Amino acid sequence: MNVNRPKKVLFVALVLLLPVLALSCQLLAPEQSQLSAGQPPQATEAVSAPSLPPVSVTGQGEDILVELYQRVNPSVVNITVYEEQNNLLTPASQGSGFVYDDQGHIVTNAHVVHGAAEVEVTFADGSSRTAEIVGEDLHSDLAVVKVDSLPETAKPLPLGNMEDLAVGQTVVAIGNPFGLQGTLTRGVISALGRTIPALTSFSIPQSIQTDAAINPGNSGGPLLNLKGEVIGVNAQIETGGVSNTNLGIGFAVPVSIVRLVVPDLVQKGKHEWAWLGVRGGDVTSTLAKAMDLPVDKGAYLAVVMPNGPSAKAGLRGAQRTVVVDRKEVEVGGDVITAIDGHPVNNFDDLLVYVSLETHPGQVATVTILRDGKYKDVRVTLEERPTSLQETEIPN
Repeated sequence: MNVNRPKKVLFVALVLLLPVLALSCQLLAPEQSQLSAGQPPQATEAVSAPSLPPVSVTGQGEDILVELYQRVNPSVVNITVYEEQNNLLTPASQGSGFVYDDQGHIVTNAHVVHGAAEVEVTFADGSSRTAEIVGEDLHSDLAVVKVDSLPETAKPLPLGNMEDLAVGQTVVAIGNPFGLQGTLTRGVISALGRTIPALTSFSIPQSIQTDAAINPGNSGGPLLNLKGEVIGVNAQIETGGVSNTNLGIGFAVPVSIVRLVVPDLVQKGKHEWAWLGVRGGDVTSTLAKAMDLPVDKGAYLAVVMPNGPSAKAGLRGAQRTVVVDRKEVEVGGDVITAIDGHPVNNFDDLLVYVSLETHPGQVATVTILRDGKYKDVRVTLEERPTSLQETEIPN
């Protein structure tokens, strides 16, 4: 799918190259189920203790942030990843995380802990514990680690809801940029519904864009609303020039994905995503003109993956290239206008539905437009492949 990918997006784990500190880091292939989090909608959350009480928002500006920090910071952790070299454990990278439940489960980014020989968690009170990697999901860049015990002040952070978010809303990030533990930054939600690269050839949908300063070391830390609820997991920044620091555009894995994936990581160590097996983009005016389409909205299938679910169901990708208004356009593919009765206005609509509302083995009915006629096609969804993109995960 043709997604507008940032010119340079970096995963923001802090890579430790002792004694020097340095930054580590397709949009993914638009495969239909390519979205960041898509699994059976009915996953149950594993929360076994009362969540952290929400912060009062009745005070004056700065007082709200002071109170929020005092309540939330004890539940935000610093994560140090060790790699094995010459039979010794050496610090390799650093990130952030937050307490998910009173069982000792901590949420972070998969790119922070992937491939770790050992993981060490340091709490706001200065105490440290070795953590076990319970599960990770490269498709959503989420992971869960577990410690045997929590400090008394480290309480589970409550999760917010996507429905309550709005562009312009004040948000707070707490984490450990450049290893500076317990750092709070403030900003706003700059945009909603962004699609950002995952650690695989798929993408993470519904992501949150913010101008709250996020830098190397913030990876895995919470993005919070003023109630102290987690609305996202800070994961990426867009950079430019020779600097790998924040330029005012950061991205967080949305809480909708957290709610979907993390319970499965806690309970099963993995999350299974549904896969439609297509790549494509939005219907544009140029495409509509080139194919003489009666619609100006929909998800256009440029590629139907061989032997994938859609190919088996008979869906069709682009057949040839033509020139329209001096632009090359791939034509001949099917246009999906609905799935299971839900309107599809663009490719992201398709990604979001397959990822969040379906599961492998489910039969989905897609309404396609082909040769000027509408047709319903039943597709049996499969589990996503797990291949990584060519650029390996930064560690």
